[in-house]
Amino acid sequence: MTHAMLKGSNVPLDATAVRAVLRWTPGRGLPDVDASALLLGSDGRVRSDEDFVFYNQPRHPSGKVWRLGKKRVNDGPAEGLTDTIQADLAGVDESVGRVLLVASADGVTFDRVRSLRILVFDATIADAEPLAYFDIKPETGEETALICGELYRRGEGWKFRALGEGYSNGLQGLASDFGISVDESEAEAEGGAGEGAGAAGSAGARSQPQPQSQAQPQALPPERPAQVPQQPIQPAYGYPPAAPGPEPTRQQPPATQPAYGYPQPTGQPAYGYPQTAPPPPVPAPVAAAAGRTGYGYPQPAGPVPDPDFRLPPQGPQFIGR
Repeated sequence: MTHAMLKGSNVPLDATAVRAVLRWTPGRGLPDVDASALLLGSDGRVRSDEDFVFYNQPRHPSGKVWRLGKKRVNDGPAEGLTDTIQADLAGVDESVGRVLLVASADGVTFDRVRSLRILVFDATIADAEPLAYFDIKPETGEETALICGELYRRGEGWKFRALGEGYSNGLQGLASDFGISVDESEAEAEGGAGEGAGAAGSAGARSQPQPQSQAQPQALPPERPAQVPQQPIQPAYGYPPAAPGPEPTRQQPPATQPAYGYPQPTGQPAYGYPQTAPPPPVPAPVAAAAGRTGYGYPQPAGPVPDPDFRLPPQGPQFIGR
């Protein structure tokens, strides 16, 4: 027998394992819905972040509560989508007193979700009729997360209660109220992304903030030393200027200035001037007499005259009468 539930009503469960199925009508531009579960201790809070079963942590570490995932169904007059939580009630740890069954929208308020319903099935019987169902109506229309119902202990057995309590701050606010550690920066980045988002985060799915990169100052190129213009070498006095040649790639040592009035020696020519041929050798007598010549005058061409040489008498000789 299927029980049609009203908000706040409850029904005992004879099954040792149940499937809680969320169902809604999809459509173009309509939000998606995700199912999740929170396992609460006797104080009404989770024992750790592992007690949160959702799309990023689809199975509880105990293996007794898990998320089956979404399906498209067409067993009635309208097509529907489902997302399912299954619980092995007989194996749930005794420290767990309640299992909340939660629906969260894709960052959109639930007044836009059509025909939202939760159905509870006996998981041990295939193709069985639901044990109970509850049509969920948002109270304000601004809710982005809803506690659709809860499985809770009563004596040696379990019961299901229809709730329909909403949160306007999404799964993040709901999870925080029951003791889940929430990374707010991740909730803002991931909230409202359908199957892959909607929860603020969990201990096993929390990212660390990345440090902002700091702009590194650009290194300026080193300054080049000022170029000193090369002064042209002045030609030696009395010599014609040399024809301009290619500019030397390296600085040349200054040329030796020629002696005044004399050609350049062949060993050290002036920079940019042609070399001069060496003078012919001077005969020894001339070289000996060269010390008696004046500075800057050419050497005598012939031999030195005999000092005892006398000119003969010049002209006719007249003898007086």
